[in-house]
Amino acid sequence: MTILPKLLILAGVLAIVLGLLWAYQPGLLRTLFGWFGRLPGDIRYQNGNTFVFVPWVSMLLVSVVLSLLARLLR
Repeated sequence: MTILPKLLILAGVLAIVLGLLWAYQPGLLRTLFGWFGRLPGDIRYQNGNTFVFVPWVSMLLVSVVLSLLARLLR
C-alpha cells in the first residue's frame, strides 16, 4: 500500500476522534489546544469592528509537524 491511502486513513481516523471529543468533551479540546493560535509571533489586531488574525507561528508549527510525520511514514 502506498503512502497516500495510509495518510487518508490516518486523517479520517483523526478527524473522527477529534469530532467525537468536540461533541462529547468540548472543554477538553479547549484545555489541550487552547495555546494554539496564541503563540508568540501570531498577529492579532483589533480596532473597533476590524479584527485581523494571522497565525504565522502556529501554521509554521503545523507545517513542521506534518513534514516530520510525512518523513517518518515514508
